[in-house]
Amino acid sequence: MGNPKGEVQRRVLLLCGDYMEDYEAMVPFQALQAFGVSVDAVSPVKKAGDICATAITIQVESTDQANTESRGHNFTLNATFDDIEFDKYDGLVIPGGRSPEHLAMKASVVELARKFSDSRKPIAAICHGLLVLAPAGAVRGRKCTAVSTMKPGLVAAGAHWVEPDTLSVCVADDNLITGVTYYGNPEFIRLFLKALGGNICASERRVLIIIGDYAEDYEVTVPYQTLKVLGCHVDVVCPKKKAGDTCPTAIRDLEGGQTYSEIRGHNFVLTADFESIDASSYDALVLPGGKAPEFLALKEDVIVLVKQFMEARKPVASICHGLEILVAAGVLQGKKCTGYPGIKARVVSSGGTFVEADPIDRCVTDGNLVTAAAWHGQPELISQLMTLLDIRVSF
Repeated sequence: MGNPKGEVQRRVLLLCGDYMEDYEAMVPFQALQAFGVSVDAVSPVKKAGDICATAITIQVESTDQANTESRGHNFTLNATFDDIEFDKYDGLVIPGGRSPEHLAMKASVVELARKFSDSRKPIAAICHGLLVLAPAGAVRGRKCTAVSTMKPGLVAAGAHWVEPDTLSVCVADDNLITGVTYYGNPEFIRLFLKALGGNICASERRVLIIIGDYAEDYEVTVPYQTLKVLGCHVDVVCPKKKAGDTCPTAIRDLEGGQTYSEIRGHNFVLTADFESIDASSYDALVLPGGKAPEFLALKEDVIVLVKQFMEARKPVASICHGLEILVAAGVLQGKKCTGYPGIKARVVSSGGTFVEADPIDRCVTDGNLVTAAAWHGQPELISQLMTLLDIRVSF
């Protein structure tokens, strides 16, 4: 990760709290880092290394109906709220979820939002994140959008409400970027990146992501949405399923046990039919981890696709258990790679060199192959994949 030589690195603040929406926190956090932006994630009364619980918000199709919620990943803060020096930051990101209604009651948080607004530094707030901006006077006279239940409060705060017709709508009004839900993350992050002075340098690339039931939640959605920020055409497919079908995901976390914990995640909507996939029409392949790879490794049509990408020396990115597919395809001979430690013996027996997954955010690139130990290493994995695809973000 990093910026081209001579460029000044942008630094942004991610305002967190317990039960913020999972995707609305992690996707901007990791995507911006992949683009070379330094991101400090903070929460009042908490310090660097502390955890914020997240919530999975399952949105319904309509923009004016209630949603359901379940527990998401644990989000580890990397900075301390009380140590914030406002002048060091170029922008502010506020995720939605349930945390904003509590953050908005803290004077220190409201004052921080007011400083960003008064200085006209870029602010990106999604879904219920706008609850923090209203008491700071940051929406008065500004066009903004969010979930429809936010309309009365925002109008009362003086905002010019933009009615969303889908869950992916985003609105930019000078330095203020607002979005309805995480479905709009690609456009939301793209607009924020532009407000920071970022410029995406690339022609369109086509990327294929192969998943199955219970692929790891972050390992599917973070690469998918981050690559879309960059203007890539991204297809996500699953054997024996078609565009519009769903794959349930799994949330895996390291919580101090001998291995990871696992709970049910989102339902990911596939974007293309697996049977229609032609490897020659794609520039890169991504293999997320989770429980799915051990079954995908048994699918001959998946193995054929993987071999085609590797033989053509097109970029292939594997996260955590995604290595199981590469082992089955017999393409790791002479390759250095990393992934979940439990796969080490299989990698070695297939002729690969396993690089220990310590630290857990380790990422290894060997030729056209980029591997990450777990979802924690996705910023570096995506950054390396961007290099292989000749995609750059400059400031």
